[in-house]
Amino acid sequence: MSTNVSSRAEKNNLVGVEFLLELPKTLSKTNKKWQLAFIKIYCSRTLLNCAKHTIGKPGLFPRSLSYTAIDLDHPQEDHHKDFEIDQETLNDLVKNKNQEKLQSLGGSNGLVSALKTNTRLGINEEADEIQLRRSAFGSNTYTRPPSKSLIHFVIEAFKDLTILILLGCATLSLGFGIKEHGLKEGWYDGGSIFVAVFLVVAVSAVSNFRQNRQFDKLSKVSSNIKIDVVRNGRRQEISIFDIVVGDIICLNIGDQVPADGVFVEGHSLHVDESSMTGESDHVEVNLNGNTFLFSGTKVADGFGKMVVTSVGMNTAWGQMMSHISRDTNEQTPLQTRLDKLTSSIGKVGLLVAFLVLLVLLIRYFTGSTKDESGKREYNGKNTKSDEIVNAVVEMVAAAVTIIVVAIPEGLPLAVTLTLAYSMKRMMKDQAMVRKLSACETMGSATTICTDKTGTLTLNQMKVTDSWFGLESGKASTLSRKVVELFHQGVAMNTTGSVFKAKGSSSSEYEFSGSPTEKAILSWAVEELKMDMEEVNREHDVVHVEAFNSEKKRSGVLMKKKGENNNNVVHWKGAAEKILAMCSTYYDGSGTVKEIQYDDQIQFEQIIQSMAAKSLRCIAFAYSEDNDGERKKLKEEKLSLLGIVGIKDPCRPGVKKAVEDCQFAGVNIKMITGDNIFTARAIAVECGILTPGDETNEDAVLEGETFRSYTQQERLEKVERIKVMARSSPFDKLLMVKCLKELGHVVAVTGDGTNDAPALKEADIGLSMGIQGTEVAKESSDIVILDDNFASVATVLKWGRCVYNNIQKFIQFQLTVNVAALVINFVAAVSAGEVPLTAVQLLWVNLIMDTLGALALATEKPTNDLMKNKPVGRTAPLITNVMWRNLLAQAFYQISVLLVLQFRGRSIFDVTERVKNTLIFNTFVLCQVFNEFNARSLEKKNVFKGLHKNRLFVGIIVVTVVLQVVMVEFLKRFADTERLNWGQWGVCLAIAAASWPIGWLVKSVPVPEKHFFSYLKWKKRS
Repeated sequence: MSTNVSSRAEKNNLVGVEFLLELPKTLSKTNKKWQLAFIKIYCSRTLLNCAKHTIGKPGLFPRSLSYTAIDLDHPQEDHHKDFEIDQETLNDLVKNKNQEKLQSLGGSNGLVSALKTNTRLGINEEADEIQLRRSAFGSNTYTRPPSKSLIHFVIEAFKDLTILILLGCATLSLGFGIKEHGLKEGWYDGGSIFVAVFLVVAVSAVSNFRQNRQFDKLSKVSSNIKIDVVRNGRRQEISIFDIVVGDIICLNIGDQVPADGVFVEGHSLHVDESSMTGESDHVEVNLNGNTFLFSGTKVADGFGKMVVTSVGMNTAWGQMMSHISRDTNEQTPLQTRLDKLTSSIGKVGLLVAFLVLLVLLIRYFTGSTKDESGKREYNGKNTKSDEIVNAVVEMVAAAVTIIVVAIPEGLPLAVTLTLAYSMKRMMKDQAMVRKLSACETMGSATTICTDKTGTLTLNQMKVTDSWFGLESGKASTLSRKVVELFHQGVAMNTTGSVFKAKGSSSSEYEFSGSPTEKAILSWAVEELKMDMEEVNREHDVVHVEAFNSEKKRSGVLMKKKGENNNNVVHWKGAAEKILAMCSTYYDGSGTVKEIQYDDQIQFEQIIQSMAAKSLRCIAFAYSEDNDGERKKLKEEKLSLLGIVGIKDPCRPGVKKAVEDCQFAGVNIKMITGDNIFTARAIAVECGILTPGDETNEDAVLEGETFRSYTQQERLEKVERIKVMARSSPFDKLLMVKCLKELGHVVAVTGDGTNDAPALKEADIGLSMGIQGTEVAKESSDIVILDDNFASVATVLKWGRCVYNNIQKFIQFQLTVNVAALVINFVAAVSAGEVPLTAVQLLWVNLIMDTLGALALATEKPTNDLMKNKPVGRTAPLITNVMWRNLLAQAFYQISVLLVLQFRGRSIFDVTERVKNTLIFNTFVLCQVFNEFNARSLEKKNVFKGLHKNRLFVGIIVVTVVLQVVMVEFLKRFADTERLNWGQWGVCLAIAAASWPIGWLVKSVPVPEKHFFSYLKWKKRS
């Protein structure tokens, strides 16, 4: 009996366990965890109970115990079962444009239902819902190729010609040194060159590796596009990475399609698929034909909504991007010019080295070279062959040393450091650099063509004035008929939306769309008491003509639900464009009147008076007649409903930024789609138009006028134009081409899709980070993250800083090279030996220049940079001012060091090694003091702002400390002797004289025309 009871209990327990393990799929994550915890407790008790009944007597265990294994771990859930469609079907649907499959699912609406979403409300934005969709269909991210490792950059650094020459020199020096002095002491020169090469490779590789990492970070930032989605019935902006399958995406002109999907509603939607297919023709997307949209493509025209079907690596774009790594080996124009400069200096070094070797060989074999005791070193047949070989090896080593000093290793490093540093700092100043070359090119800009809206103004628009008929008035005075027509015209002819949370008060509305759309919607809801949801419920859209920057208007053909023949056309857009389409107007009482000639003049005056107050004028018109054509909206004999004036205040600080640019010699031109009166008012407010421009009849004109000029007329007038109103993107492109033809370096700001050609044509394309479309951003070189013109002025300052820092370093580097070359050449020719050894020269040329590059390349921009004229396109890299400073310091150093070379022993009564150490120490300290002079090319006060640049001060301290170590502690390695306090004092006094010399030299005026241009002129004559 007990056995039956126990077996029944066991059976009941197992049935209970099996029942518990079948978890309902509707449970939330938290409840599932509680359920699993309960199962584990219940199961453990059940197993113990089973064990008690199986083991009858304690201490007696049966040979084989029958048992039932229960897996307590919950099996991996298949989240696809939560939806009526799986990922494989979705992939096949879009990638193969499988229209039959879509129809079998019930079309777009059936697909939306299968994905448990809603065209109007979107998905639920709760975290559990989003996570469920990510688990089922994946996230909208793709795996990138692994970043290049540090080893890759080390190998790249060893491929550099300079490094290869140095390695060759090191090998020769090592071989000759061991041959002459034996292994114990002969490895010093060659070994130290190897150490120096290792240092430059390490610094270069680490610098490039860090720059690559910085590019990766920038790439992530630039990829983080903001997308409009509908969730819980609310239109909101989210990151492209947060999109999930089932999301309803709102698409407008210029947007990038963020994932694969299917079109669900919209009008006139045309997509540029060239990034995927290579075809330049735009593809129309609608419910009747092609309904499929691909990730990575761009919206060329129209607007619409799509439901996301595939994200991340499940899209063709994701798979393609996972195999593309961003190329960071871009050579900027300045780097190309510096490569040529380095090559030229290297050739000079080779020539000098060859001449030195030739002179030394001639001196030796003619018996002119004597040893320390005054005897001739070469005595014909009496000289042993070993002595001849050793002498020749020493001469070759001297020539190798000269080649080493001639190659300016610090230059490429200085450019890399400067560009990397400026990119990082510009990011903090609201400018994201997409192309390295833009950093330096911006410093040469002579003209900036800027947009008005959002760049010069705040882009915070509000309706501040309204005219109904020929009278200014409030919406409360309007007749019901006019109010109803406004409701239709605003609610149905918009790409924006209104969201009101359920149960909230009437004041809590959320408006989305462009700033102009938001301003009009806000005015209609608050002033005209428009209920957008109700208007949309009662009407159907038949056809839409989307707004673009050429037409400057948008229209909708609509009808009331249930009324098939009663179509109504509504237009809104630039006031003068809409007015030209109207033959009648509504007054405030709702009476329709003909527009007479006098009325036309009055309406034009109303528009002008509003524009003079810096208001953007938008007019509304409608007609009940459509001539029976569905695809063509009526464009004449319309009725004007009213005109509203939208205020967009100027940004604070924009006037100062414009003045700073003008003071810096950069011309500012405003190119806007607004009418000529609004454009003029804003230009005056921003300081683009000055009182002096009143006499210039070409200062303000319309795009159409500029377009109608001949090419010759355009070239004659373009420099005098300050404002171009009612311009199209083609007019902007035309202006850029004309300015470039005249030799200007042109920067252009743009935010629209149609601005892309002008952004690409310009020397520097500046797109807007907030209002800019993805097409505009991809066509630009720099993205202005806050859309502020003041940031454009900051970018200009940074561009000049980059150029200026590199010029400072070139001046510093060439002073070192010229002085060292001349000293070694003169000493080799006259005395048959070189005072500065290979190790010492490499220390000066490499270690100091690396530190020098770091010190001078990281100087921050100052306001003084904006007092200079732009350098333009053809300005030489080494200016007359630089030649003056460079040659003066080099001449001083050469004079002093040659005196030490030939009279040093007698003046200081020291040995040859101490004399050579004095020369070396003085030479290095001269460079340390000259580094201060290099901080400013023209300013006499080189200490200004020094306390702010802690890095510079730190590097100077480190350099001096390392020099002390070289002289006092690394005697054998650096071939030096210890110096006493008096000798250190002499070295410091000679080096410190560089400061007064630098101060005096900067008082010497130099001609603006470059020195070499005189040589060319003489050659021609």
